[in-house]
Amino acid sequence: QVQLVESGGGLVQAGSSLTLSCAASGRTVSSDSMAWFRQAPGKEREFVASSRWSATSGIYFTDSIDSVKGRFTISRDNAKNTVYLQMNSLKPEDTAVYYCAAQSKYSGSVRDQRRYDSWGQGTQVTVSS
Repeated sequence: QVQLVESGGGLVQAGSSLTLSCAASGRTVSSDSMAWFRQAPGKEREFVASSRWSATSGIYFTDSIDSVKGRFTISRDNAKNTVYLQMNSLKPEDTAVYYCAAQSKYSGSVRDQRRYDSWGQGTQVTVSS
């Protein structure tokens, strides 16, 4: 099983930017579906963004929820075995613990957290108004 460690969270003002990192160890995740989820206080954990490798197409497909489209970008550095979440124009409603997850074999869904077999410990992002 791969180990995932998130970093980069913090306390920022609305309108600021942060970049979260998810460093993987134990094996390469270049072919995994990787995703970011978040959990706000009192709410269930929700899907934020994903990057899925398609062997058929030879490219990574990305997906994200509507509320972060145009503001958040998921990317990967396979040489570093690391996935990033660039977050721009942050809003107070983005406040949450952000989790990185890996799905070693694509199951047909990137948004269903039950399909992911490895999780990081989470990193707190707090956006003040």
